[in-house]
Amino acid sequence: MRNGNRRGGINSADIEQIGGNGLLHRRALLGKGLVFAGAASIGADATGAAAEPLKDAEWSTHQGKTIGPKGGLSKYEDLTVRVLSNPKGEPRTQHARTPHHLLNGTITPSHLHFTILHNGIPDIDPEQHKMVIHGMVKQPRTYDLDDLLKQVQLEERIYRHRCVETWAMTVPWSGFALSQLLALVEPLASAKYVMFETAQDKTMRGLNAPFYPWPYTEGLAMDEAANDMAFMVTGMYGKPVPPQNGGPLRIALPWKYGFKSAKSIVKITFTDKKPTTFWEGIGPGEYGFWANVNPTVPHPRWSQARERLLGSNEMVPTQIYNGYGDFVAGLYSDRKSEKLFM
Repeated sequence: MRNGNRRGGINSADIEQIGGNGLLHRRALLGKGLVFAGAASIGADATGAAAEPLKDAEWSTHQGKTIGPKGGLSKYEDLTVRVLSNPKGEPRTQHARTPHHLLNGTITPSHLHFTILHNGIPDIDPEQHKMVIHGMVKQPRTYDLDDLLKQVQLEERIYRHRCVETWAMTVPWSGFALSQLLALVEPLASAKYVMFETAQDKTMRGLNAPFYPWPYTEGLAMDEAANDMAFMVTGMYGKPVPPQNGGPLRIALPWKYGFKSAKSIVKITFTDKKPTTFWEGIGPGEYGFWANVNPTVPHPRWSQARERLLGSNEMVPTQIYNGYGDFVAGLYSDRKSEKLFM
């Protein structure tokens, strides 16, 4: 009996689908491998351009390195580094600039996260870190980080971050809503504002700069602090937030310019008086208390209409409240006489 399938084609009985997903059983492919190879060689002969056989790369001829307990960057990826504006650590502002042209994707990698430091990186041991909460509250107290985290519900959020200097990035934060902290300390009805004070460590060289009024302070109105978008940050990219990015505890306020998001917080004060914040004290004509993102209100020295996305270097239109207007615009309906966007 003639069996043409055994000489040139694939017998349908050999083609078994795996799990109903359409993949072919390897037995059918292995059994007919010579048929596929023969067809390929016929095509090459027809053109007279048969390819030379590939040589095995050196790395593929031996076993790779042993997996370590902590993951790291590839030695090839490690060639992508940030550009430093102050590599010698002089007592002035330091920038670590993201190399936009070398990145892919929307979320900026953690080790290339754009960082601006005005007084150096604090040497804070998270296990020893303490935060004082006082002022107009029913429950003033000093928290260590572990004790605080046991009393709140942690979650992860992906927020856009918009710098007042017209660059923007997207960051995956972890932490808890600031409103949870308010519930723990119970602010008095007379408290109208909350002020954040950041760490001062003797290793931070910038503290010697006489033109900065240390400590760094920032503030919110009480209803802003109670808004669900106000987020206390304990981690980023699935790991504890490092000191250079504000660890072990900072705040993220995605509808405001980045300088409002205080880092390495050591003290929170509840008060009935609007505080004068760090940059407001230095340049009241350029930086204000509210500092909400608005493309139609320029900075005195540049436009805020567009922003540069870290990672792609693409210039895109700036969004009112950085795109979070549905959640926060109502906070300002009775404050139209204020300078809300500087």
